[in-house]
Amino acid sequence: MTMTTTEADKILSDCFAPWVRALGLSVEALGEDRAILRLPWSTELAREGGGLSGQALMAAADTATVIAVSAAQGAFVPMTTVQQSTSFQRAVADSDVLIQAVLTKLGRRMAFADITMTAERSGELAARASTVYALLG
Repeated sequence: MTMTTTEADKILSDCFAPWVRALGLSVEALGEDRAILRLPWSTELAREGGGLSGQALMAAADTATVIAVSAAQGAFVPMTTVQQSTSFQRAVADSDVLIQAVLTKLGRRMAFADITMTAERSGELAARASTVYALLG
């Protein structure tokens, strides 16, 4: 049962730490097995040289997984990251990033996802991640 983007945005505002909320993420789209979030460009998230920091991208990928699992479940459920692996392919400067998390397996106790992070302006892939979550609820 997929939720609405408004319901998913409420999860972002209600269930995450202030530093995650400070990333400015918003939910662009949801499906039965996926979520697409927008990470807005900000000089506050850039590192020396003007590229978006890897830490911001990794946190966005992690957060997108939570939203994808929540959408698939129809509501937020407590969960925790077990593993995340991220490969950075190119720097992102002066562009929002679209983060798409696709669930590859959703079980009763574990969830697995593949995440792509694409610079919106160029359409180029910036990074890929995979995550594993333990579902606690």
